[in-house]
Amino acid sequence: MLYEINNMKPTKGTHSECVPFSMNSMLHTHWIRTSFLFLTTLLCIGGDIYPHPIDTKVLEEWRAGEVVEEKAVIAYGIDKCFTASPIPDHVWQRMQGKTYKENPHIGRDELRHIRTLHWDYDNRIHIGEMICNEVIADRLVEIFRKLYEAKYPIQRMVLPDVYNADDETQMRANNSSCFCYRVVSGSKKLSKHARGLAVDINTFYNPYYKVRSDGTRYVQPSNAAKYCDRTKSFPYKIDHHDLAYKLFKERGFEWGGDWKSVKDYQHFEYME
Repeated sequence: MLYEINNMKPTKGTHSECVPFSMNSMLHTHWIRTSFLFLTTLLCIGGDIYPHPIDTKVLEEWRAGEVVEEKAVIAYGIDKCFTASPIPDHVWQRMQGKTYKENPHIGRDELRHIRTLHWDYDNRIHIGEMICNEVIADRLVEIFRKLYEAKYPIQRMVLPDVYNADDETQMRANNSSCFCYRVVSGSKKLSKHARGLAVDINTFYNPYYKVRSDGTRYVQPSNAAKYCDRTKSFPYKIDHHDLAYKLFKERGFEWGGDWKSVKDYQHFEYME
C-alpha cells in the first residue's frame, strides 16, 4: 500500500510504519533524479565518466592525407599506425599505369605498403602511406615512428598516383614518397625510386638541381629555385643537423645533399 505524506492519517500501530516508508520513497526518488542530472552534466562537458565513443573510422579505412586527432590515434592503437605489409588490392589497383608499369625489374611481391602517421608544421597529425621495396620496409617504419614521436614535420605523404605519378606536380605539393617506376630526372637511367629503394622527403623545400654545361641551372620542382640556397632558414629544410638526415644515415641511406655533381636535398637512397 502507498501513502501520500500530506494525506496520511496516523492511527495507532501504523504511524511508525507509514512515515518512514513515505520519507524513504521520496528520498530515493530525489537521489535518482540528482544522480541522473549529475551524470548528464558530466557527459555534456566531456567528463571522464562514460565518455562518448571516439570515431576512428578515418584510421580504420586508412584515408591517407587526412588529418586525425591524437585521441583517435590512441583509441585506434598507435602500433597499428606504423606497419609494413603486402600491397592491398585496392592500393595496387590505383597504382596501375601510374607509379607501376609492367617491367622486368620489380613486381608486386617485392614491394610493401607502409602505413605511418606524421606531424606537420601546424602541429596536426596526418595519415600517411608509402610504397617501398621490401628490403627497406622495416627500416622505414622505424624511421617514421621515430620522426612521429619527435613531432618532426612532414607536410604530406600520399602515393604519387594521386598526382598521376607526375614528379613535378607532386614535388610542388611538397609530397613525400618512395616508389615510382621512372628514370632519373634528365636522363634515361632507371631511378632507384623505380625499385622502391629511395625516399624523397618534403620535396618542395628540398629541391633537386644541377648546373648545366652552359652555366644554367636545372631545378625540380621548377618553382623552388630559392630553396637551393641552403644558407637560409625556412620550414621543412633538411641539412646535416636534421633528424631525418641522421635517422636515414644511421640505417644505411645516403643523402642526395652530399652529392657533388648534382644536389638532391630531398633524396635518401639505400646503399645496397
